[in-house]
Amino acid sequence: MEVELVNLRKESADLAQYHNVVVGAGVRAGKVYSEALGFLKQDFGDRKLAFFVCCGAGGDPNKREEACSKYITKVLADYPNLKAVATEAFGGRMKMLGKTLFDNIDPDKIRAWAETLGSKLAE
Repeated sequence: MEVELVNLRKESADLAQYHNVVVGAGVRAGKVYSEALGFLKQDFGDRKLAFFVCCGAGGDPNKREEACSKYITKVLADYPNLKAVATEAFGGRMKMLGKTLFDNIDPDKIRAWAETLGSKLAE
């Protein structure tokens, strides 16, 4: 599949040119980034949509389900027209003053989800 990355903080995305859309967002201070939430307000038509977040709780096995509920299930409930074919909460990284406070990103988990997602989007 051909993939194009769009940084919603710096540019907008014209959905007309895409068959599928994957929206990813970070979480800061317990809130999903507003740029992603604003993007989700669009009419995605019959495009397949996937949604993921990166946050500290997403990478903690003891807090992952809570992160999925709070940052995925509850967020997508605000957009009843969206029918996500896949969702996931991944770990994140927090830096402050140039120092990494935590980093629980799991590249293998991300890769596995991307491979599964590719199959779902190709159907």
